[in-house]
Amino acid sequence: MKSAQKVPATRSGPIAGTPGPATDEARWAAVMGREASADDGFVYAVKTTGIYCRPSCPSRRAVRANVVFFDTSAEAERAGFRACKRCRPDGPGRAERDAQAVERACELIASAEEMPDLATLAAEAGLSASHFHRLFKAAMGLTPKGYARARRAKRMREELPGSTTVTEAMYGAGYQSSGRFYAESGEVLGMRPSRFKKGGVGETIRFAVGECSLGDILVAASDKGVCAIFLGDEPDMLVRALQDRFPRAELVGGDEAFERTVAQVVGLVEGPRAGLSLSLDIRGTAFQQRVWEALREIPVGTTASYAEVAGRIGRPEAVRAVAQACGANALAVAIPCHRVVRTDGSLSGYRWGVERKRRLLDREKTA
Repeated sequence: MKSAQKVPATRSGPIAGTPGPATDEARWAAVMGREASADDGFVYAVKTTGIYCRPSCPSRRAVRANVVFFDTSAEAERAGFRACKRCRPDGPGRAERDAQAVERACELIASAEEMPDLATLAAEAGLSASHFHRLFKAAMGLTPKGYARARRAKRMREELPGSTTVTEAMYGAGYQSSGRFYAESGEVLGMRPSRFKKGGVGETIRFAVGECSLGDILVAASDKGVCAIFLGDEPDMLVRALQDRFPRAELVGGDEAFERTVAQVVGLVEGPRAGLSLSLDIRGTAFQQRVWEALREIPVGTTASYAEVAGRIGRPEAVRAVAQACGANALAVAIPCHRVVRTDGSLSGYRWGVERKRRLLDREKTA
């Protein structure tokens, strides 16, 4: 082995792009505190044993005079040190290990006939139940139970159209109880399972086209609430967009009573601080609904970036998916996707035109 006594401490720096403590003193403090949060930032080596470790290694603490620091495990090995067999510093970093644990849990949930309980998932990951629960939610934006429910709901939507019976689809989607299936189906599908299986046949959607300061506006509602608010310049195009969204539903022109619903929506466009008291029929994937819920929490007169919204739902890496969810929003103004901007504050695309987005934001700032 090379003489470790002659190896100077290296400059501080990241492992795989993850910053570590800035000074050797800060690194030593992390080692003394066995800080797992520093594991991806550096490794430390003990000259008397010839072994290098992660900062969180549970092995006996070394004497400070015998310790040198390295940015990476490769640097430590080039200096002649061997990897500790307890903390495995030459293996995946903490972030990668956490990601692998969550990935394994997702696979276990997907392959299991019944939802594994939290204790089972945590044991598989080699973590405590509370730590695993926090880790999973931070990575996926949902608790393990919520993820399993969302996955089952997705399978339900996929199974129903091609199944001979609703019961067949129920078991194909992983439901073991018809009671649980019917309790969740209305929220997930927006209609009865039998109606969804037929592609929405028999569902009645009332609609009307009006005018507002942003141009033409189409408002549509199911028996659960307002299900579409479209903005544009040509009424016929708005109606065709509604037909595309509900291809098998019966579209019925709104009566005089429905005109009051349209008036309330127009009132929201013209006076955004007035709010909207109407019920909404919000349809989308579990992820989209989390994004849309976050959008509704952005106060009037303010904006948030796509990255900020991604962080608020616990999915900081899902910036692009957040942008796609904003683009899929069918309830203009009621779900204020116009309040989401680029990180530098500039306006990005808007389903109903960037100029409308600008006018909405300007109006809200002065309202």
